[in-house]
Amino acid sequence: MKKLGIAVMVLAFAAGNVMAAAPVAVPALATVTPADHVLGNPKARITIIEYGSVACPACAQFNEAVMPQLKAKYIDTGKVRYVFRPMLTGVGTIAVAGTRLAECAGKDKYFAVIDAMMRGQKEYYAWGESNIIARPVLAKIAQSFGFDEAAFNACAGDANGLRQLQSQHTAALDAGVRSTPTLYVNGKILERHELADIEAAIAAAK
Repeated sequence: MKKLGIAVMVLAFAAGNVMAAAPVAVPALATVTPADHVLGNPKARITIIEYGSVACPACAQFNEAVMPQLKAKYIDTGKVRYVFRPMLTGVGTIAVAGTRLAECAGKDKYFAVIDAMMRGQKEYYAWGESNIIARPVLAKIAQSFGFDEAAFNACAGDANGLRQLQSQHTAALDAGVRSTPTLYVNGKILERHELADIEAAIAAAK
């Protein structure tokens, strides 16, 4: 567990410095890779990429207020493919543990775990980010997806997984991402994240 603690602190430090790197233009920003988790029609003409974090309150608000309508109207109907690229904003330890849990749950459950973690913020941030009661909430979410404590700890502390997560976070910084959520529609960044703004971007991209 000591090694896990060190790894998590390193990743949390990186998360806290999300504004540090200089913006870099990356042409591949809109390219969906085999490493990406994709929801919806993989051949859809419109691609929405969200850079988000399961520990980011603004991401949870987007997940609750906008995502259900976006999913029902565009993703589930095959008009849009949606990609979630994890970052480590918010409380870094929660971002690491929650994202690792989603990865370990497997492809079919990935987005369900992301959603559960977003919704769980109401509990583990109940007293504010500086006084979190996250561990029992994380354990409850993990158990709901079939992970006992040992399996959850093994998942969260996997060295290869932690390195991959750090790499994803760094890649987002290199791509110029400065806050979460950050949304791109067919490679064009959105300044606002209301459903109407996303719909306008979808219409313009057709």
